[in-house]
Amino acid sequence: MKTIKVIIAGGGTGGHIFPAIAVANAIKKIYSPVEILFVGAKGKMEMEKVPQAGYNIEGIDIAGFNRSQLWKNWSLPYKLILSFMQVKKIFNSFRPDAVFGVGGYSSYPVLRYAQKQHIPNFLHEANSFAGKANIMLAKNATTVMVATKGMEKFFPTSKIIQTGNPVRSEINGLNVSMENAFEYFGLKKGLPTVLIMGGSLGAKSINQAISAGLSRLIDNGIQVIWQTGKGNLNLVDPALRNNKMACITEFISKMDYAYTAADLVVSRAGAIAIAEICATGKASILVPYPLAAEDHQTANAMTLAKEGAAILIKDAHVTKQLTDTILSLINDKEKIKSIGLAATKLFTTDADTCIAEEIINSLKES
Repeated sequence: MKTIKVIIAGGGTGGHIFPAIAVANAIKKIYSPVEILFVGAKGKMEMEKVPQAGYNIEGIDIAGFNRSQLWKNWSLPYKLILSFMQVKKIFNSFRPDAVFGVGGYSSYPVLRYAQKQHIPNFLHEANSFAGKANIMLAKNATTVMVATKGMEKFFPTSKIIQTGNPVRSEINGLNVSMENAFEYFGLKKGLPTVLIMGGSLGAKSINQAISAGLSRLIDNGIQVIWQTGKGNLNLVDPALRNNKMACITEFISKMDYAYTAADLVVSRAGAIAIAEICATGKASILVPYPLAAEDHQTANAMTLAKEGAAILIKDAHVTKQLTDTILSLINDKEKIKSIGLAATKLFTTDADTCIAEEIINSLKES
Protein backbone atom coordinates (compact mmCIF):
# COMPACT_ATOMS: atom_id res chain seq x y z
CA MET A 1 0.00 0.00 0.00
CA LYS A 2 1.08 3.54 -0.69
CA THR A 3 2.43 5.50 2.25
CA ILE A 4 0.12 8.43 3.00
CA LYS A 5 1.64 11.59 4.42
CA VAL A 6 -0.51 13.82 6.62
CA ILE A 7 0.27 17.17 8.21
CA ILE A 8 -1.73 18.09 11.31
CA ALA A 9 -1.63 21.80 12.13
CA GLY A 10 -2.67 23.78 15.18
CA GLY A 11 -2.07 24.11 18.88
CA GLY A 12 -1.45 26.77 21.48
CA THR A 13 -3.48 25.07 24.21
CA GLY A 14 -4.24 21.54 25.35
CA GLY A 15 -7.72 22.01 23.88
CA HIS A 16 -6.19 21.94 20.41
CA ILE A 17 -3.21 19.65 20.99
CA PHE A 18 -4.78 16.62 22.69
CA PRO A 19 -7.62 16.23 20.13
CA ALA A 20 -5.05 16.53 17.34
CA ILE A 21 -3.05 13.70 18.88
CA ALA A 22 -6.24 11.64 19.24
CA VAL A 23 -6.94 12.05 15.51
CA ALA A 24 -3.34 11.16 14.65
CA ASN A 25 -3.65 7.96 16.68
CA ALA A 26 -6.94 7.14 14.94
CA ILE A 27 -5.39 7.65 11.49
CA LYS A 28 -2.59 5.23 12.37
CA LYS A 29 -5.13 2.60 13.47
CA ILE A 30 -7.16 2.92 10.28
CA TYR A 31 -4.43 3.11 7.66
CA SER A 32 -0.89 1.81 7.37
CA PRO A 33 1.66 2.85 6.31
CA VAL A 34 1.21 6.52 7.20
CA GLU A 35 3.58 9.33 8.09
CA ILE A 36 2.26 12.14 10.28
CA LEU A 37 3.95 15.48 10.87
CA PHE A 38 2.63 18.14 13.23
CA VAL A 39 3.12 21.86 12.65
CA GLY A 40 2.73 24.22 15.59
CA ALA A 41 3.82 27.58 16.96
CA LYS A 42 7.35 27.90 18.30
CA GLY A 43 7.47 28.30 22.06
CA LYS A 44 3.98 26.90 22.64
CA MET A 45 3.09 23.75 24.54
CA GLU A 46 2.63 21.62 21.41
CA MET A 47 6.40 21.70 20.92
CA GLU A 48 6.63 19.64 24.14
CA LYS A 49 3.41 17.61 24.19
CA VAL A 50 3.48 16.32 20.60
CA PRO A 51 6.96 14.70 20.85
CA GLN A 52 5.89 13.18 24.18
CA ALA A 53 3.08 11.47 22.25
CA GLY A 54 5.60 10.04 19.78
CA TYR A 55 5.15 12.38 16.82
CA ASN A 56 7.50 14.76 15.03
CA ILE A 57 6.67 18.45 14.99
CA GLU A 58 7.93 21.50 13.11
CA GLY A 59 7.59 24.94 14.66
CA ILE A 60 6.73 28.15 12.83
CA ASP A 61 6.95 31.79 13.93
CA ILE A 62 3.33 32.79 14.33
CA ALA A 63 1.26 34.47 17.03
CA GLY A 64 -2.42 35.06 17.62
CA PHE A 65 -4.26 38.37 17.65
CA ASN A 66 -4.03 39.97 21.10
CA ARG A 67 -7.49 41.33 21.91
CA SER A 68 -6.67 42.75 25.34
CA GLN A 69 -3.45 44.60 24.42
CA LEU A 70 -3.84 45.74 20.82
CA TRP A 71 -0.44 47.43 20.66
CA LYS A 72 1.23 44.03 20.85
CA ASN A 73 -0.11 43.13 17.39
CA TRP A 74 2.34 45.36 15.49
CA SER A 75 4.54 42.40 14.47
CA LEU A 76 1.73 40.16 13.21
CA PRO A 77 2.08 41.00 9.47
CA TYR A 78 5.80 40.20 9.58
CA LYS A 79 5.19 36.95 11.47
CA LEU A 80 2.47 35.91 9.04
CA ILE A 81 4.76 36.42 6.03
CA LEU A 82 7.58 34.58 7.80
CA SER A 83 5.27 31.71 8.72
CA PHE A 84 4.20 31.23 5.08
CA MET A 85 7.86 31.00 4.06
CA GLN A 86 8.46 28.41 6.78
CA VAL A 87 5.35 26.46 5.79
CA LYS A 88 6.47 26.38 2.15
CA LYS A 89 9.80 24.90 3.22
CA ILE A 90 8.05 22.26 5.37
CA PHE A 91 5.73 21.27 2.51
CA ASN A 92 8.55 21.03 0.00
CA SER A 93 10.41 18.71 2.36
CA PHE A 94 7.56 16.54 3.66
CA ARG A 95 5.23 16.64 0.59
CA PRO A 96 1.92 15.91 2.35
CA ASP A 97 -1.00 14.12 0.70
CA ALA A 98 -3.45 15.77 3.10
CA VAL A 99 -3.54 18.51 5.71
CA PHE A 100 -5.79 18.63 8.77
CA GLY A 101 -6.29 21.76 10.88
CA VAL A 102 -7.50 21.58 14.46
CA GLY A 103 -7.53 25.32 15.17
CA GLY A 104 -5.13 27.64 16.91
CA TYR A 105 -3.38 30.40 15.02
CA SER A 106 -0.64 28.12 13.69
CA SER A 107 -3.20 26.25 11.59
CA TYR A 108 -4.11 29.19 9.32
CA PRO A 109 -0.90 29.55 7.25
CA VAL A 110 -0.61 25.76 6.94
CA LEU A 111 -4.16 25.25 5.66
CA ARG A 112 -4.00 28.32 3.45
CA TYR A 113 -0.80 27.11 1.80
CA ALA A 114 -2.31 23.64 1.29
CA GLN A 115 -5.26 25.24 -0.48
CA LYS A 116 -3.00 27.25 -2.77
CA GLN A 117 -1.21 24.02 -3.68
CA HIS A 118 -4.53 22.19 -4.23
CA ILE A 119 -3.71 19.65 -1.53
CA PRO A 120 -6.75 18.00 0.13
CA ASN A 121 -7.34 19.93 3.35
CA PHE A 122 -9.70 19.34 6.22
CA LEU A 123 -10.90 21.67 8.97
CA HIS A 124 -12.31 20.88 12.37
CA GLU A 125 -14.39 23.48 14.19
CA ALA A 126 -14.71 22.51 17.84
CA ASN A 127 -16.86 25.41 19.02
CA SER A 128 -20.52 26.31 18.70
CA PHE A 129 -19.49 29.68 17.25
CA ALA A 130 -16.97 29.36 14.42
CA GLY A 131 -13.67 31.21 14.47
CA LYS A 132 -12.87 33.74 11.74
CA ALA A 133 -9.85 31.79 10.49
CA ASN A 134 -11.94 28.67 9.86
CA ILE A 135 -14.69 30.72 8.24
CA MET A 136 -12.13 32.17 5.81
CA LEU A 137 -10.58 28.77 5.14
CA ALA A 138 -13.85 26.87 4.70
CA LYS A 139 -14.58 28.11 1.17
CA ASN A 140 -11.62 26.19 -0.25
CA ALA A 141 -11.55 23.32 2.24
CA THR A 142 -12.19 19.76 1.13
CA THR A 143 -14.37 19.07 4.17
CA VAL A 144 -15.36 21.02 7.28
CA MET A 145 -15.92 18.81 10.31
CA VAL A 146 -17.95 20.34 13.12
CA ALA A 147 -18.83 19.43 16.68
CA THR A 148 -22.38 20.73 16.90
CA LYS A 149 -25.53 21.26 14.87
CA GLY A 150 -26.44 24.57 13.26
CA MET A 151 -23.05 25.38 11.75
CA GLU A 152 -24.55 26.08 8.31
CA LYS A 153 -24.62 29.76 9.24
CA PHE A 154 -20.81 29.73 9.19
CA PHE A 155 -19.80 27.18 6.55
CA PRO A 156 -20.97 25.90 3.14
CA THR A 157 -23.63 23.29 3.88
CA SER A 158 -22.29 20.88 1.25
CA LYS A 159 -18.92 20.67 3.02
CA ILE A 160 -20.13 20.10 6.58
CA ILE A 161 -19.88 16.78 8.41
CA GLN A 162 -20.85 16.63 12.09
CA THR A 163 -18.29 14.51 13.92
CA GLY A 164 -18.31 15.81 17.48
CA ASN A 165 -15.12 16.70 19.32
CA PRO A 166 -12.32 14.14 19.77
CA VAL A 167 -10.94 13.61 23.26
CA ARG A 168 -7.97 11.74 24.65
CA SER A 169 -8.42 7.97 24.54
CA GLU A 170 -7.82 7.58 28.27
CA ILE A 171 -10.73 9.94 28.99
CA ASN A 172 -13.09 8.49 26.39
CA GLY A 173 -14.16 5.63 28.64
CA LEU A 174 -12.50 6.06 32.03
CA ASN A 175 -10.72 2.93 33.19
CA VAL A 176 -9.28 4.07 36.53
CA SER A 177 -10.39 2.71 39.89
CA MET A 178 -11.56 5.13 42.56
CA GLU A 179 -8.92 3.77 44.92
CA ASN A 180 -6.09 4.50 42.48
CA ALA A 181 -7.46 7.93 41.60
CA PHE A 182 -7.69 9.15 45.19
CA GLU A 183 -4.36 7.57 46.08
CA TYR A 184 -2.70 9.38 43.15
CA PHE A 185 -3.83 12.78 44.49
CA GLY A 186 -3.24 11.89 48.14
CA LEU A 187 -6.92 12.36 48.98
CA LYS A 188 -9.53 10.30 50.82
CA LYS A 189 -12.10 8.22 48.97
CA GLY A 190 -15.70 8.91 49.99
CA LEU A 191 -15.45 12.66 50.57
CA PRO A 192 -17.07 15.08 48.08
CA THR A 193 -14.39 16.20 45.65
CA VAL A 194 -14.28 19.10 43.20
CA LEU A 195 -11.89 19.38 40.26
CA ILE A 196 -10.98 22.96 39.40
CA MET A 197 -9.18 23.88 36.20
CA GLY A 198 -8.86 26.80 33.84
CA GLY A 199 -7.20 24.97 31.00
CA SER A 200 -3.53 24.09 30.66
CA LEU A 201 -2.57 27.78 30.93
CA GLY A 202 -4.80 28.55 33.90
CA ALA A 203 -7.70 30.98 34.35
CA LYS A 204 -7.08 34.11 36.39
CA SER A 205 -10.63 34.74 37.59
CA ILE A 206 -11.24 31.11 38.59
CA ASN A 207 -7.90 30.97 40.38
CA GLN A 208 -8.64 34.16 42.30
CA ALA A 209 -12.12 32.96 43.28
CA ILE A 210 -10.85 29.58 44.50
CA SER A 211 -7.91 31.17 46.29
CA ALA A 212 -10.39 33.30 48.21
CA GLY A 213 -12.83 30.46 48.88
CA LEU A 214 -10.55 27.46 49.40
CA SER A 215 -10.67 27.60 53.21
CA ARG A 216 -14.48 27.59 53.14
CA LEU A 217 -14.56 24.57 50.86
CA ILE A 218 -12.13 22.64 53.07
CA ASP A 219 -13.95 23.67 56.26
CA ASN A 220 -17.15 22.23 54.75
CA GLY A 221 -15.51 18.86 54.16
CA ILE A 222 -14.91 19.28 50.41
CA GLN A 223 -11.72 17.97 48.86
CA VAL A 224 -10.13 20.00 46.07
CA ILE A 225 -8.06 18.99 43.05
CA TRP A 226 -6.87 22.28 41.59
CA GLN A 227 -4.89 22.80 38.40
CA THR A 228 -3.71 26.40 38.64
CA GLY A 229 -1.90 26.61 35.31
CA LYS A 230 1.76 27.33 34.77
CA GLY A 231 3.25 29.96 37.07
CA ASN A 232 0.13 30.38 39.20
CA LEU A 233 0.96 28.43 42.35
CA ASN A 234 1.98 31.68 44.04
CA LEU A 235 -1.71 32.62 44.15
CA VAL A 236 -2.29 29.94 46.76
CA ASP A 237 -1.74 30.60 50.45
CA PRO A 238 1.39 28.54 51.38
CA ALA A 239 -0.43 27.32 54.48
CA LEU A 240 -3.08 25.66 52.28
CA ARG A 241 -0.78 24.06 49.69
CA ASN A 242 0.00 21.13 51.96
CA ASN A 243 -3.50 20.74 53.37
CA LYS A 244 -4.52 17.07 53.33
CA MET A 245 -7.89 18.05 51.81
CA ALA A 246 -6.34 19.60 48.70
CA CYS A 247 -4.04 18.64 45.85
CA ILE A 248 -2.84 21.84 44.17
CA THR A 249 -0.60 21.69 41.12
CA GLU A 250 0.28 23.73 38.04
CA PHE A 251 -0.57 20.92 35.62
CA ILE A 252 -2.34 17.57 35.93
CA SER A 253 -0.76 14.99 33.65
CA LYS A 254 -3.23 12.22 34.48
CA MET A 255 -6.56 13.86 33.77
CA ASP A 256 -8.32 10.50 33.68
CA TYR A 257 -7.45 10.12 37.37
CA ALA A 258 -8.74 13.63 38.08
CA TYR A 259 -12.08 13.06 36.37
CA THR A 260 -12.49 9.70 38.11
CA ALA A 261 -12.04 11.29 41.54
CA ALA A 262 -14.23 14.34 40.89
CA ASP A 263 -17.90 14.66 41.77
CA LEU A 264 -18.02 18.16 40.27
CA VAL A 265 -15.85 20.02 37.76
CA VAL A 266 -15.21 23.77 37.57
CA SER A 267 -13.81 24.79 34.20
CA ARG A 268 -13.55 27.34 31.44
CA ALA A 269 -15.85 26.57 28.51
CA GLY A 270 -13.40 25.67 25.78
CA ALA A 271 -14.87 23.15 23.38
CA ILE A 272 -12.50 20.31 24.25
CA ALA A 273 -12.77 20.87 27.99
CA ILE A 274 -16.53 20.57 27.56
CA ALA A 275 -16.15 17.45 25.41
CA GLU A 276 -14.06 15.80 28.12
CA ILE A 277 -16.58 16.75 30.80
CA CYS A 278 -19.39 15.25 28.70
CA ALA A 279 -17.32 12.15 27.91
CA THR A 280 -16.85 11.47 31.62
CA GLY A 281 -20.45 12.30 32.50
CA LYS A 282 -19.51 14.87 35.13
CA ALA A 283 -21.60 17.71 36.47
CA SER A 284 -19.87 21.01 35.87
CA ILE A 285 -19.82 24.71 36.59
CA LEU A 286 -18.63 26.52 33.47
CA VAL A 287 -17.05 29.98 33.57
CA PRO A 288 -16.58 31.17 29.95
CA TYR A 289 -13.49 33.22 29.18
CA PRO A 290 -14.95 36.62 28.21
CA LEU A 291 -12.17 37.59 25.78
CA ALA A 292 -12.33 34.40 23.70
CA ALA A 293 -12.70 35.07 19.98
CA GLU A 294 -16.32 35.94 19.08
CA ASP A 295 -17.16 35.05 22.71
CA HIS A 296 -17.33 31.43 21.57
CA GLN A 297 -16.90 30.05 25.09
CA THR A 298 -20.19 31.60 26.17
CA ALA A 299 -21.88 29.99 23.16
CA ASN A 300 -20.34 26.64 24.13
CA ALA A 301 -21.50 26.93 27.74
CA MET A 302 -25.00 28.03 26.74
CA THR A 303 -25.36 24.91 24.59
CA LEU A 304 -24.92 22.79 27.74
CA ALA A 305 -26.80 25.05 30.12
CA LYS A 306 -29.92 25.00 27.91
CA GLU A 307 -29.91 21.20 28.10
CA GLY A 308 -29.47 21.12 31.88
CA ALA A 309 -25.99 19.70 31.32
CA ALA A 310 -24.00 22.38 33.17
CA ILE A 311 -24.33 25.49 35.32
CA LEU A 312 -23.04 28.72 33.78
CA ILE A 313 -21.45 31.51 35.81
CA LYS A 314 -20.33 34.64 34.01
CA ASP A 315 -16.70 35.60 34.49
CA ALA A 316 -17.70 38.93 36.02
CA HIS A 317 -19.67 37.12 38.74
CA VAL A 318 -17.26 34.29 39.50
CA THR A 319 -15.63 35.87 42.57
CA LYS A 320 -18.98 36.33 44.32
CA GLN A 321 -20.80 33.22 43.11
CA LEU A 322 -18.37 30.35 42.55
CA THR A 323 -17.71 29.17 46.11
CA ASP A 324 -21.38 29.43 47.09
CA THR A 325 -22.44 27.53 43.96
CA ILE A 326 -19.97 24.73 44.66
CA LEU A 327 -21.17 24.46 48.26
CA SER A 328 -24.85 24.34 47.28
CA LEU A 329 -24.37 21.86 44.45
CA ILE A 330 -21.80 19.30 45.51
CA ASN A 331 -23.88 17.77 48.28
CA ASP A 332 -27.04 17.65 46.13
CA LYS A 333 -26.48 14.14 44.76
CA GLU A 334 -29.67 14.07 42.71
CA LYS A 335 -28.84 17.30 40.90
CA ILE A 336 -25.23 16.21 40.38
CA LYS A 337 -26.50 12.98 38.81
CA SER A 338 -29.05 14.79 36.62
CA ILE A 339 -26.50 17.27 35.24
CA GLY A 340 -23.99 14.49 34.57
CA LEU A 341 -26.51 12.35 32.69
CA ALA A 342 -27.54 15.32 30.55
CA ALA A 343 -23.89 15.99 29.74
CA THR A 344 -23.30 12.38 28.71
CA LYS A 345 -26.10 12.62 26.13
CA LEU A 346 -24.25 15.44 24.36
CA PHE A 347 -21.04 13.49 23.76
CA THR A 348 -20.08 11.76 20.50
CA THR A 349 -17.96 8.74 21.42
CA ASP A 350 -16.07 8.14 18.16
CA ALA A 351 -15.24 11.64 16.91
CA ASP A 352 -11.54 10.87 16.39
CA THR A 353 -12.37 7.82 14.26
CA CYS A 354 -14.98 9.74 12.22
CA ILE A 355 -12.46 12.46 11.42
CA ALA A 356 -9.70 9.98 10.57
CA GLU A 357 -12.00 7.96 8.29
CA GLU A 358 -13.12 11.09 6.45
CA ILE A 359 -9.52 12.09 5.75
CA ILE A 360 -8.41 8.61 4.62
CA ASN A 361 -11.54 7.88 2.56
CA SER A 362 -11.28 11.22 0.75
CA LEU A 363 -7.71 10.40 -0.23
CA LYS A 364 -8.72 6.94 -1.48
CA GLU A 365 -11.43 8.49 -3.66
CA SER A 366 -9.18 11.19 -5.13
